[in-house]
Amino acid sequence: MKPPLPPPSIDSLIGKATANGDERLRAILTAGIRPTVDGKYRHWDTLRQLTPPAGLTREEWWLGIKLARGNIWHELPLADRDGHNFGYCMPDPAYEMTHLVDRQASGEIAISEVVTSPEMRNRYLVSSLIEEAIASSQLEGASTSRAVAKEMLRSGRPPRDRSERMIVNNYRAMNTVRSWKDEPLTPDRVLQLHRIVTDGTLENPDAAGRLQHPDEDRVRVFDRATGELRHTPPPAEQLPERLDAMCAFANHQPTEGFLHPVLRSILLHLWLAYDHPFEDGNGRTARAIFYWSMLKHGYWLTEFLSISTILNRAPGQYGRAFLYTETDGLDTTYFVLNQLKVICRAIDELHAYLARKARQVRETEKLLRQADLNHRQIALLSHALRHPDAEYTFRSHQTSHGVVYQSARTDLLDLERRGLLERRTVGQRFVFRPVSDLADRLAGR
Repeated sequence: MKPPLPPPSIDSLIGKATANGDERLRAILTAGIRPTVDGKYRHWDTLRQLTPPAGLTREEWWLGIKLARGNIWHELPLADRDGHNFGYCMPDPAYEMTHLVDRQASGEIAISEVVTSPEMRNRYLVSSLIEEAIASSQLEGASTSRAVAKEMLRSGRPPRDRSERMIVNNYRAMNTVRSWKDEPLTPDRVLQLHRIVTDGTLENPDAAGRLQHPDEDRVRVFDRATGELRHTPPPAEQLPERLDAMCAFANHQPTEGFLHPVLRSILLHLWLAYDHPFEDGNGRTARAIFYWSMLKHGYWLTEFLSISTILNRAPGQYGRAFLYTETDGLDTTYFVLNQLKVICRAIDELHAYLARKARQVRETEKLLRQADLNHRQIALLSHALRHPDAEYTFRSHQTSHGVVYQSARTDLLDLERRGLLERRTVGQRFVFRPVSDLADRLAGR
């Protein structure tokens, strides 16, 4: 990835604009320039390629944009290695996307009938956790295929290599942050989370669950394609104090003005990624902390989202947003907007997926009514489509439908013969459960 061109300094631009009096500066200030251009929060690297408004140079246009952004600038407690504070703006796109997340990811939102039953919710939750564990590991270089990874996590078999170990660790980390959602974030918990995501994957096992030491070579971030240096984190001597500050921020340390909870969660992600306090596993730890923060703030739908799946499709945009922040006066708005887009896209894809599954259930139930099955079998399979972990016995089926034992027995054994139910022995009785791909089998797929 080609690094973005740093913008000219504001002081130098003001100097040029006032070199021959205040006329040029006055023209800039009265030109109606907004923080965004056509709804986009532009960096100098892209703005310099656009045509400026009539009567202004590109540099004057940029100065006008920076002055407009300064009017909505909020300083953050996060500082760079030299003590300069990061900050953020709230342009219109940020308000629009945070409103969407508020409306669709928290509170008593309407959600597809597919996940209204506890069994279906749990099944989709596990699938989402597995998807995030795989995608987050792939962002960090894991090469295991999705099919193999899902088989490993669902069967519980031990990982066979480092890539599989990374995925298992991420799955454990996601479950851990779910259990912490009502607890504060502490330095010890951050270290514990890092220990979980890196267990058995580091060349130096002693580096798991601890900050880098001052006497160690400090980790740096390089472009994977070109090998060029992209980020130099703060020195190790600063890390304990910075970790304390990050946890205070996570636990609602007051900021300059109201800070939206979703922005706080995104900025936590950025904070740990900027500090890069660990030898390895910084990205996985940062994304897990983001999930913790979203859940803590009541965005329960986050459990069903795989943010890393979206990031995996365009990793360059993720990295570029970080570089835009570093090169433009520590303005985190670039990173915030990038992550808000990712969250909104993940929400849209989840709703589309659930709508497809709900439609599949309805279509399958329609097919059931046309199938060579009696009304009792149709009722059982309709129930099984919505309750995939349900169990049925001869006695329960007999009681539900008021038939003789032999009729109940014939019904269930026939469904097993058709490959729609699985049978196992529990004690001295048979217990039947729906096959895992029941909907596909009924639809003939």
